[in-house]
Order: sequence, then C-alpha cells, then structure tokens
Amino acid sequence: MPIRLLVACISLCLLTAAPPAVLAQVRHDLPDPDGNPAEMSKPVQVFLVMGQSNTLEMGKVKGPEGSLEKAVREEQLYPFMIDAEGAWTKRQDVRNVHVMGSGGPGKGRVRRNDWLTISGKKIGIEQGIGHQLGEAIDAPVLILKSSIGNRSLGWDLLPPGSESYEFKDPKDGKTYVHAGFGQSPTRWEKGTEAEPIGWSAGLQYTGDVARAKAVLKDLGKYYPGANSYEVRGFLWWQGDKDRYNAGHASKYGANLARLVAALREDFEAPGAKFVCATLGQTEKGVAVGNEKSILDGLFALSDVKKTPELKGDVATVYTYPLSMGSSSNAHYGGNAKTYMNVGLAMGAAMVKLLGADER
Repeated sequence: MPIRLLVACISLCLLTAAPPAVLAQVRHDLPDPDGNPAEMSKPVQVFLVMGQSNTLEMGKVKGPEGSLEKAVREEQLYPFMIDAEGAWTKRQDVRNVHVMGSGGPGKGRVRRNDWLTISGKKIGIEQGIGHQLGEAIDAPVLILKSSIGNRSLGWDLLPPGSESYEFKDPKDGKTYVHAGFGQSPTRWEKGTEAEPIGWSAGLQYTGDVARAKAVLKDLGKYYPGANSYEVRGFLWWQGDKDRYNAGHASKYGANLARLVAALREDFEAPGAKFVCATLGQTEKGVAVGNEKSILDGLFALSDVKKTPELKGDVATVYTYPLSMGSSSNAHYGGNAKTYMNVGLAMGAAMVKLLGADER
C-alpha cells in the first residue's frame, strides 16, 4: 500500500515539542480533499481510536472564542477544512464511525457513521487524524472510534494479562491489592476478603473491543462498497481518570505496553502501529506525582531503551505545546484548536510510522 509521507521532519517535531511555526506548517500543509471516493478494490485501512472522554467530540464548532468556525474563517487556520465556497469539506475516502457503550459486549449504540466532515455542534481528534491519513494513504480509510468517558486504564480498560498487585496508598498508609484483569472490586485492603461489585477490571476494554469488532464484521454497513479490511493502527488518548489513583498511575506504563499487545492480538493485527498522546496540561520537567507517572509511562512506550520490542511501531505525541489551555478533566475548555492540533499531530505520527515500513 503506497504511503506519501507528509513532511517527516514536521512529524518528528510533533513528537517532542511544537513551536508555533511548526503548528502553522502542519495546518497549512494539507491540500483540500478532492472529493473523490477511494479505490474500493483495495482493503479498507482501519485505524481504531480508543481512550476516554477526550477522544469523544468535545471541541466547539460555533462560538466567538475557541471554536472551529473562528479558527478557520477568521484566523485562517486549517484551510483544508473549507472549500472555495466556504462550505465544510467532506472526505469521500475516509469514513468516520463511532460506537459507544458502557461496560461489556452487547451494550451500546452507533453514534456516528458518515464521511469525514463537520456536522453537529462538536468535533474531536478524528478530524485531524482522518485528514492526515486520508491524504497519505492511497486506499479507503476507516476511522473507527470505540470509547466512552470516565474510564481508567488501570481499572475499566485494563488489558488482558494484567495481574493484581499490591500498592501502599500514600494517603492512608495502608497496603491494598489492586484488581487484575477480570477481578472485582477495583481494590481491597491486604489481608481482608474482597467483596465483588457489579463491574470488573477490564470490562470496558472487553466491551470496546467487541463493539469495534461488530462494526468490522458488518463492514459494508459502515463503509459502503467495502469487501475487506486491514487493521493498520491504534490511536490512544487517555489518562485523565488514572491520575486520581496513585496505584493506577504507578502502573500506567506497564499497562500501556500490555494494551498494545492485547489490541494487536484481539484484532489479529500483529504489525499494527500504535500512537498515544499525553495529557495536554502535563508539562515535562514540571509534572509531579500521578501526572508525572502517567507522562513517564506514555514516553516509556516509545523509548527504545525501555520498550525495545516496540521499536519502530509506536509513537508518543507530546500535547502540552499543542493545547490551547485548560485541562483534560475540563475537556480543554472545548477549544477546537486543541482537538485539531492533537488530531493532526497523532495523524502525522501514524503516517510516519506507516511510511517507515515502506522505505
């Protein structure tokens, strides 16, 4: 599958720090979509977006400040988002699908199933991701989002293979056993009997995977004319809920590495690439406590010295320079530029990973 790399040096910058000049170049590099459908004789290239609420559509489309309309029409950013007449562009080669449900398989609904364009009151990172991948890949692209808000990697989204562990809570000084995959409750004091609750570690992971698989099983319903697909990559933006739990934060890096392995196995995609993004308010060299643990875990994934087995397969996007302010728990104030910037950076990182395989 041919890949046209989109300015590799810019993509590299986006993985570490992004001064305004770099952001401007990324925003203006993409041409307007030509409106042509993809060549449907080729397998659909599937990219799964997973995480928690900031993977949902949280950026404002309308409004005086922080809206997409203001950014595009007044600040003249992201020009590929509108055509010559000023209407929102539509990619006929990128399908945008979002399924969401709380808990395990058999629950949930389809929230979006359309071509990549602006419709509704909010946008998410799928816009930047989809435009980057649609421009770079000469085949039909499916951005498949399966996520819901208020979920932690250390509990709700815990990947299979994760074992229970002991952790001393710095708040009360007691040692607790944190649940491994399939166990309940989330934790219990060491030496006491655990009382199960109506939820188990990894339940949301199991459900999100099942909902995504249901889309792929009925592919023609979600990508008209499609007959086959390849899962090429995963994009992960999450960590907000884990920062409220010291035990979960301490295991973030290890859980993230297992997540990559679990997703590849569940979707039978051993070579799929993985792009993760840091929390926008978390600054390198400044963050402490749980936020630092999560940041360190995200960067460790793409550090060849710490995770050599994933060399060339993963990338970490540092979003602090890309965020327009506020924080992950406040959805960055709904600022559309944060969601566009992070999506474009994650998309560029994925393109770079895919292109490296084809050189």
